[in-house]
Amino acid sequence: IAVGGGQLLLQGGHNPDLPLQWYEDLFRAVKQRYPEFKLHALSPPEVIHLSRLSQLPVRDVIDRLKAAGLDSIPGGGAEILVDRVRKLLNCYNKASADEWLDVMRQAHRLGMSTTATMMYGHVETVEERVEHMRRIRELQDETHGFRAFISWTFQRDGNRLEDLVSDDERPTSFDYLLTQAVSRIYLDNVPHIQSSWVTQGMKVGQVALGFGADDMGSVMIEENVVSAAGTTHRTTTEELVHLIKAMGKTPVQRDTLYREVRVFG
Repeated sequence: IAVGGGQLLLQGGHNPDLPLQWYEDLFRAVKQRYPEFKLHALSPPEVIHLSRLSQLPVRDVIDRLKAAGLDSIPGGGAEILVDRVRKLLNCYNKASADEWLDVMRQAHRLGMSTTATMMYGHVETVEERVEHMRRIRELQDETHGFRAFISWTFQRDGNRLEDLVSDDERPTSFDYLLTQAVSRIYLDNVPHIQSSWVTQGMKVGQVALGFGADDMGSVMIEENVVSAAGTTHRTTTEELVHLIKAMGKTPVQRDTLYREVRVFG
C-alpha cells in the first residue's frame, strides 16, 4: 500500500492446519485497517479444500469469506477444464472440472466478480483447449460473473511435470498469440482479455494487444509463483505506459473491477 499497491492476489497450498476461521480472521484484520484495499484471493481448489475441511457447502464458505472481506476469486487451478487432463496433471482430486466451475457459479450467484484462466501447452490437445473455452463461455452465459480471461503457456522448469513437454512441443510465441486471438473471438461474452507478459515476456505481452488483449495486467510489486517455475519478468508503470503507447493505444490504469483510476495522456 505504501508504494501504491491496491490489491493482493493471495493463493497458496491446501493447509489442513488452517481452518476457514483463520482466513476469515485474516481478511477481517486487513479490511479493518485498510477498507479500500482489495482482496483477490483463494482459487476454486482452495475454496473446495476449505469446504471439505469445514464440512460446509461451497456456497456457505464463499458467503462467509465474502462477509469477512473477500472481494473476488482468481481463476487459479483451472489449468484445462477437462478431467482427462486434470487426472494426468494430478489436480483432479483438488478440483474436477465441474467442481471448479461450480465454485465460480456459486460466487457469481452471490454477486462476486471473478476471473477465468487457462494454462496450456502440456498434455492437452487443441480440442481440449477449445472445450475449456466452451465451458467458460457457457458458464458466463449463465451467470455473467467473469470479468476477464487470462491464458498462459505451461512453465515447466522447477516442477515435476517438466518431462511431460519436450523442447519441440513447447508452445511458441505464435501459438500464444493465436490462442489469445481465438479466446477474444470465442469468449465474446467476457469483457476483458488479459495479456500474460508475466509468462511470455514484455515484447510478446505488448504484441498481444494487437491480438485481442485489452489488459496488460498489473505491475506486480511481488510475484513468486511463475518465478518458481523458472520464468522471471519484471516491469514498471512507466514501461507499461510506453509499451501501450507504442502500440498506438491509450494507457489507462484501472482497479481490479476495471474502473478507471488514471488516464495517461
